[in-house]
Amino acid sequence: MSEPRPSGHRAAALLPAPETPGRGERSPRSASPEPVAPAGTGGAGARDAFFDNAKYLAIVLVAMAHAWEPLRGDSRAAAALYITVYTFHMPAFIVISGYFSRSFDASPNRVRRLVTGVAVPYMIFEVAYTVFKWIADDDPGYPISLLDPWYLTWFLVALFIWRLTTPLWKNVRWPLSLSLAIAILAAVSPDIGDDLDLQRVLQFLPFFVLGLVLGPEHFRLVRRREARILAVPVLAAALAFAYWAAPRMNAAWFYRRDSAQELGAPGWTGAVMTLAMFGCSVVLVACFLAWVPRRRTWFTVLGAGTLYGYLLHGFLAKGSRFWGWYDARWLGTPLGEIAVTLIGAAVITVLCTPPVRRIFRFAMEPEMAWAFKAPRPDAEASRPGSSRGNGR
Repeated sequence: MSEPRPSGHRAAALLPAPETPGRGERSPRSASPEPVAPAGTGGAGARDAFFDNAKYLAIVLVAMAHAWEPLRGDSRAAAALYITVYTFHMPAFIVISGYFSRSFDASPNRVRRLVTGVAVPYMIFEVAYTVFKWIADDDPGYPISLLDPWYLTWFLVALFIWRLTTPLWKNVRWPLSLSLAIAILAAVSPDIGDDLDLQRVLQFLPFFVLGLVLGPEHFRLVRRREARILAVPVLAAALAFAYWAAPRMNAAWFYRRDSAQELGAPGWTGAVMTLAMFGCSVVLVACFLAWVPRRRTWFTVLGAGTLYGYLLHGFLAKGSRFWGWYDARWLGTPLGEIAVTLIGAAVITVLCTPPVRRIFRFAMEPEMAWAFKAPRPDAEASRPGSSRGNGR
């Protein structure tokens, strides 16, 4: 998530995000694979409540951070919370996205799901956001550009690219080290430009690759009681540091949409900040996951709709700026800041509910059977590992 660039610059920042997209209630077709229980954690084919809970709580933090963004200039506390949350909320989504992308093998069915669950929603919402800007911001000349994602849609572009490259990361030696090297090179390369928001795609790449290399045993580690206890002082220290850093640090570092030079820093700081922020983000992601409930809760079902909440809340997040909602003085008071936080959490919760998903499924999970060839009868038998293809 990030704050928007000045009007007229297409590479605006993000919300969430994303967020790991959820599939909804029907047969899986969407961008994020169904969070079924990893080996040893539940029955075959059963959703793992832990990951649905994590996705919901992370998207709530996304909405809260967007609600705090206009308050940062007048509230150091809001700025500290904003920095802290931005350190880990998008990395958490991306790590989970990578973890559930481990089975992606570029087979026809998975490519079809990638197109209908990621590429098509990207095109729909890129157009929808632009039209919304024409009307809400009175900017009819703002261009539609599928090559230059606006606001939250960058995450869909990134997820599409990351998932397509999954077979590569599963076959190279030291994938995490290689992805970090790529992120560092991006952070010191000011000429990458805004096409497809490649700075973000490359700088956030290590978190996706980290998810690919993690196994169920790693997530079991953060679920331990010792991890929950240790997370408390670590998060407290992070908040204290963020409070100190808020007036001294450029928050744009956390958006990962620019090189070091574009942020007015020497090129070598891009390498240092990439590694430092990666380390801090991984630690805080672990702390966040340590406190995610493992059992089913009232909000577990909402974890399947986080992509809906992510993309739909962007209209309200942007509209609140276009329409001057934050001009009210009472919003700058402690009670106002609390109210904004609760409203953000409530709105994102509603947007993740099953009724909202049913309404907008046409845009988020289109069937599109007309656009694809019917699968060949022998496709399953010819696939490596098929029970029909190996005589079992």
